Amino acid sequence: MAGRPKRYEVLLTQGAERDLESIYDYIAEFDGRANANDVLDRLMEAVEGLARFPERGSYPKELAVLGIKEYRQTQFNPYRLIYRVMGRQVVIYLIVDGRRDMQSLLANRLLGA
Repeated sequence: MAGRPKRYEVLLTQGAERDLESIYDYIAEFDGRANANDVLDRLMEAVEGLARFPERGSYPKELAVLGIKEYRQTQFNPYRLIYRVMGRQVVIYLIVDGRRDMQSLLANRLLGA
């Protein structure tokens, strides 16, 4: 009988934590706190899902075209969570609305451009 899959430790960078706060604040202001709480809960479910299956995420196409395949993404539409698996840790770098200019966000946050 196979054992349960090992859990990864999921960490959010300060940038990802700020992203969550910004998303919550924006939704709370324009669509109410109840909706902001619902979106935050669902985003956190996506974050927790990475503790079990981090390899399931796809490569962000904006990075893959550059040959960069060390980052992965998972989505809760329209939001994208960009992360990296390092050993038994999953480090989340961005949690952003995928309708934004992802090329610039990824370049600034991940590639230091």
